[in-house]
Amino acid sequence: MNPFGIIEQFEKAICDYTGAPYAVAVNSCTNALFLSLKWNFDNCDPIVDEVYIPKRTYVSVPMQALHAGLKIKFVDDNWRVQYQIWPLPVVDSARRFTGGMYVPETFQCVSFHWTKPLGIQHGGAIIHDNHDADEWLRRARFDGRLSGEASGQAKMIGWHCLTTPEVAAAGLVRIANLPYNNPDSPKPDYPDLSQMDIFK
Repeated sequence: MNPFGIIEQFEKAICDYTGAPYAVAVNSCTNALFLSLKWNFDNCDPIVDEVYIPKRTYVSVPMQALHAGLKIKFVDDNWRVQYQIWPLPVVDSARRFTGGMYVPETFQCVSFHWTKPLGIQHGGAIIHDNHDADEWLRRARFDGRLSGEASGQAKMIGWHCLTTPEVAAAGLVRIANLPYNNPDSPKPDYPDLSQMDIFK
């Protein structure tokens, strides 16, 4: 039996639960954000080279924008649950995972960290409805190849951030018993990232 099949089953369960046409499971919400930002940066028309990020959010978010080749501008945004990395259609939804949550025409990045509603070891996913982006995201997360393909079948330069079959199996068990309506995870007291030397 192909162990990668369990990842596909997990992704289908995520789609059924959230209402998204596609779900691409990765090993963290941070990497979900990076891949979403990278694809949108490389494919946006007109060209966008700077994004707006709340100055009080998790520290990895602006890092991923920089890794994707974007410039960042910190803004005062008293977000509560999720926010868009404007002007790209990428949404940081790390603190939300509930039934029917998908917002059309976005790349929503969710977290499965043990402190979040799904609460498995780690992991995350990109839920989206972009057919053109879907294969790129799947190849990008797994060293340029699709799940189950040998390394010699890589067709692009990718990254190594596929979720593992073990984590997907745990996610399948949890999502089968997850209530349709979940409370959002509380927002921590994030520091002001605009004051950090690394972002100046």
